[in-house]
Amino acid sequence: MKKSSQPRNTKQRRHTIMQLLQEQGEVSVEQLVQLFDISEVTIRKDLSALETNGFLLRKYGGAILMPKEIMDESENNELTKRKLVIAKAAAERIRDHNRIIVDSGSTTAALIKQLNLKQGLVVMTNSISVATELRALENEPTLLMTGGTWDTRSESFQGKVAEQVLRSYDFDQLFIGADGIDLARGSTTFNELVGLSQVMAEVSREVVVMVESQKIGRKMPNLELTWQQIDVLITDTGLSEQDKKAILAHGVEVICV
Repeated sequence: MKKSSQPRNTKQRRHTIMQLLQEQGEVSVEQLVQLFDISEVTIRKDLSALETNGFLLRKYGGAILMPKEIMDESENNELTKRKLVIAKAAAERIRDHNRIIVDSGSTTAALIKQLNLKQGLVVMTNSISVATELRALENEPTLLMTGGTWDTRSESFQGKVAEQVLRSYDFDQLFIGADGIDLARGSTTFNELVGLSQVMAEVSREVVVMVESQKIGRKMPNLELTWQQIDVLITDTGLSEQDKKAILAHGVEVICV
C-alpha cells in the first residue's frame, strides 16, 4: 500500500492497523510510521488506544494481535466462582502474623477478602486496587507498597525502584497469578515486565501460583517464573490428570479445588 492512499483520519487509520494485525499477527511502530507517513508519537497513541479497548497487546517496538484465548475470557459468573474457590484455598495456607506478597491480578485480588480473619499480617503489594481492598479489612493488616514506575498494561508498579524496595524485606509467601502455564517451562505472561515477579519469588520462602485450569497449557510470549521457582500451584478441578502429573514431575505441589 502506498503512503498517499493511507487514511489520515484517526478512526480509519486505527481500522487499517487492525486489518494489518489480522493479516500479519504483529506490526512494528517503524512499519506504521512509514505506511501512514506520520510521527511515532501519533502511532504510539493509536496503539495505546487500541490496547485499552482490548484489540491488541503492545510490545517493544510495536504490537501483536490480542491472543484469542484472552479475548474470549470474559469475566463470567463461572470464572468468578473459580477465582473465589482458588482464593479460599490459598488463604488456608496463610498463618497469623505471616509476611506475604500479593501480586497484581484479578485472581490474586480475590484473596484479599479471605484475609479478614487473619491476625497480624504484613502484606506487600504492587497494586493500588489490592492496597485499597486491604485498607477496607477490619483486621487492618500492615500494608506495604513497592512504589516504582506505574505500568498501565498490568495496572501495577514495576521497575528498579520496586525491586529495590522488595529486596529490603523477606517474606513467608508470594501469591501470584499467571496469564498462562507452560507445562515444560513454568508460568507465562503477555507482559514483558517480568523482573519484579522474579524478585518477588527471590525474597519469598514459598511461591504460590493461583491460576484457573483453562490457562494451563496456554503458552504466552514471556516466561515469568520457572518451575524451579514455584512451590505450589492452586487451580480448580478442571485440571486434567495428565497435566497434573506433568506439573508434579517438576516437584511442584498441586492443589485442585
